[in-house]
Amino acid sequence: MEKRNRIIRKASLPEDAEGIMAVFSAAKAIMRSSGNVNQWKSGYPSLEAVQADIDRQGSYVIEENRMIVSYFAFLNSPEPTYARIYDGEWLDDSLPYHVIHRIASYPDVHGIFASIIEFCAAIEPNLRIDTHRDNHITQHIILKHGFTCCGIIHLASGDERLAYQRIKLVTNRDRFH
Repeated sequence: MEKRNRIIRKASLPEDAEGIMAVFSAAKAIMRSSGNVNQWKSGYPSLEAVQADIDRQGSYVIEENRMIVSYFAFLNSPEPTYARIYDGEWLDDSLPYHVIHRIASYPDVHGIFASIIEFCAAIEPNLRIDTHRDNHITQHIILKHGFTCCGIIHLASGDERLAYQRIKLVTNRDRFH
């Protein structure tokens, strides 16, 4: 599928439910095949999680040729699970930020993470994201896109995640180009 036919838009339920759940299933299969068997278990992420993202105005799908190929949440701070970080510290803990959660896509659609970061960074220069310790693919992609591993956070369930932050400061040169 060609990237030039890619659009990012707000997700809506129930219209997008089938496409979103199919993307989640594909993403779980990628995780399992790469050895990440502990992330996204027991029906997570669910349509209830998507609805919670919608309620916070941060639920997005990526379409190519009118087909949903990716889902992600882009949520304004604060993120309660980011209030405490262990074995490190945030690059900056004083500025507002946005967090990216629940990134999922089909394995044959490339450049999704880059599209998500480009979209999100155009709205908010201070981004945070986390992933499971076993999710080596996502860890590699996060670092490749300029994030710094800052430490460990704990989800409400108590599960740990590696936490990352990227801050792109806007300069005068950026404003005029």
